[in-house]
Amino acid sequence: MRILTAGVALAALLLAAPLAKAADPIVIKFSHVVAENTPKGQMANKFRDLVDQRLGGKVKVEVFPNSQLYGDNKVLEAMLLGDVHLAAPSLSKFGKYTKKLQIFDLPFLFKDIDAVDRFQKSPAGKSLLKSMERRGLIGLGYLHNGTKQLSASKPLRVPGDAAGLKFRIQASHVLAAQFEAINATPLKKPFSEVFTLLQTKAIDGQENTWSNIYSKKFFEVQEYITESNHGVIDYLIVTSTEFWKSLPSDVRAQIQEAMDEAVAFGNQVALQKAINDKKRIAESGRSKILQLTDAERQEWIKAMRPVWSKFEDEVGKEMIEAAVASNAGS
Repeated sequence: MRILTAGVALAALLLAAPLAKAADPIVIKFSHVVAENTPKGQMANKFRDLVDQRLGGKVKVEVFPNSQLYGDNKVLEAMLLGDVHLAAPSLSKFGKYTKKLQIFDLPFLFKDIDAVDRFQKSPAGKSLLKSMERRGLIGLGYLHNGTKQLSASKPLRVPGDAAGLKFRIQASHVLAAQFEAINATPLKKPFSEVFTLLQTKAIDGQENTWSNIYSKKFFEVQEYITESNHGVIDYLIVTSTEFWKSLPSDVRAQIQEAMDEAVAFGNQVALQKAINDKKRIAESGRSKILQLTDAERQEWIKAMRPVWSKFEDEVGKEMIEAAVASNAGS
């Protein structure tokens, strides 16, 4: 009788084990490279909290800031191996997987960040989120950093002022072509080295958003910043196709909804930060901010516009036209 009872108890435990396992929450590891107080860091934490509120017990988001798990150059490989589930690298980091995202590097394509936002929310912009699906990656949303400004050791008012100068760029063929179009020398260097390169005069200038120029103190070693708004630095929140499609459809829908809300929150943080950081730079007196006249701006556009046609085949003519159309509301 005792043997029978023990057998029944053992069978019950064996049956209960799979049920207990099935109740374990889905863990989503979100890796990013910046601090928690940045727009990207705040967006990631907002997403974690929204998921916890709505899917607590079913899904758990673990956020790893400051490259605790991976840097942007390794995170996509790790994602394809299933070692991490979410990341938000700069749009320029995806050249290995698709050429279509190069559209965001084209100079003077968007009038302002509102135009960027309209394009990203348009059918054309949303279609780019799936441009890497066959390579194993799916975009869940875009996050703004901001529009780019040109800084240099001399005033840059017209394209000719940049001739012969050396500018640091991200690893992007489009950005290289952009500076070559104005007879400047583009140098692909890590972001972490930019301050030292500027300080030692190894390079003459760089392009970046107000928040990056302020947080990395580039304004302290650059005498002039031209408010050119000539390009954009944004991030793509990305996951693996395999992981995304493995989620139950109802859970996937709720995660996407939480992501959309977190991104909207992060974009507002980024916009306010750009405004505040530009003001701090101006008040510091370390850099002189130059405003372009309409005529000067047109000279820059004329000089750099040929870059569009150079990459038209890779990006897609219709995609570029859709981006241009987004400027209508600005």
